[in-house]
Amino acid sequence: MELRQLEYFLAVAEERNFTRAAERVHISQSGVSAQIRQLERELGAELFDRSARTVTLTVAGKAALEHARQAVAAARAVGQAVGEVGDLIRGSLTVGMVAGCTLTPLFDGLAAFHRAHPGVELALLEDDSDRLTEAVRTGALDLALIGCAGTTPDGLDAHTLVAEPLIAAVPPGHPLAGPAVTLAALLAHPLICLPPGTGVRTVLDRDCAAAGLTPRIALQASAASAIADLAARGLGVAVLSRSMAEAFPALVPVTVTDLTTPGLLALVSRPGPAPALRTLLAELRRAFNR
Repeated sequence: MELRQLEYFLAVAEERNFTRAAERVHISQSGVSAQIRQLERELGAELFDRSARTVTLTVAGKAALEHARQAVAAARAVGQAVGEVGDLIRGSLTVGMVAGCTLTPLFDGLAAFHRAHPGVELALLEDDSDRLTEAVRTGALDLALIGCAGTTPDGLDAHTLVAEPLIAAVPPGHPLAGPAVTLAALLAHPLICLPPGTGVRTVLDRDCAAAGLTPRIALQASAASAIADLAARGLGVAVLSRSMAEAFPALVPVTVTDLTTPGLLALVSRPGPAPALRTLLAELRRAFNR
């Protein structure tokens, strides 16, 4: 008994016609008929009643049907399991990271994956969130860590790691140094922010537009540390996510009451990731959860 004979048996049973079954398995009708006859001889029983135009299962055929399905499914599972192991032994993954990111859990997760699967080559690229998202959509990137405003991109699998408001950050003694300011009061000062295409900048621009206000961006930089250094030197008010700002104790964090859209940090990939990518995603989620 061969696996292909069981596959032909299932095709005939489901199509109820030898011609359609032959088209489905891409061999001639005579080839299907010959293999079914050989299977019947090996089993010592006819599996199909061929007396009518529509082929039907005999009692023996009905008894064999579910077992044949299980056998074919098991064989396919074996192939899939071996293929997944192969993907984790060799291959490559290209990961995108929003420019200026210094989140150590990302690096911890990549390192843990590399230790467990050294045969998978990893590449890491920096860019703004908009371009990273488009690269994931086109398949140029397998996975990206992006910043976004309020919601994650449509059509991609997304795992949100951080969701938090934007705040201002100023040196001690600055006129805005205090518990909270309005957006209008903030915009009376020159701002230092991340460039367009980043999640933080999208949140700022979107909430300003909703309020009918225009921010005056004096300086912009792709790294939070550069923004904080510029603000500490009195060149403007830093606008960062809360966790970014709190990493710089030389600055006073200030809540902006009407900056309400949350800034998100998320891992995004195309739906139905390959085994190696699923494993990397699981490793990154563990790292961020820790």
